[in-house]
Amino acid sequence: MLKAAAAALYRKNSNFLQGLRLLHKMSDQDLAKIPLVDIDEEGIFKYILIRVTGKETADGTEPSKLVVRGYADCEWHADIYERTQGTIKGTGLDTECLGGGRIEHNPEKKYLKVYGHSTGYGKADHAESKRVLLTKYKNYEIETSDEGY
Repeated sequence: MLKAAAAALYRKNSNFLQGLRLLHKMSDQDLAKIPLVDIDEEGIFKYILIRVTGKETADGTEPSKLVVRGYADCEWHADIYERTQGTIKGTGLDTECLGGGRIEHNPEKKYLKVYGHSTGYGKADHAESKRVLLTKYKNYEIETSDEGY
């Protein structure tokens, strides 16, 4: 009887652990689907740097990645963040805005300038933003500056 109870407990825990693994796998897949960069094709516009985080793993770590978002039709940095949250909502992922600034995008010259700050979120780490932008704009010159608004 003890052996049967142990086997039932093992099956129950095994199913629970399989469920956790599946949930973790789904979170990783959802995280992988989020594009690193989504900015307007040209112009000068506000941008934000966001950390997107998945579910905590069994070892206590949380998978995450940084993404850059910037759109000319958003008047405020908060508008960009709200739009981004709307696209991620329902995936089980969390977001945190790490700061913002402006981007000047000139596709003819293959040039991006990342500069300034967000009054609401503070200045993003422009070096990190540049690193993320380089994943999409490999052949671009990308300049960063703490000057300007």
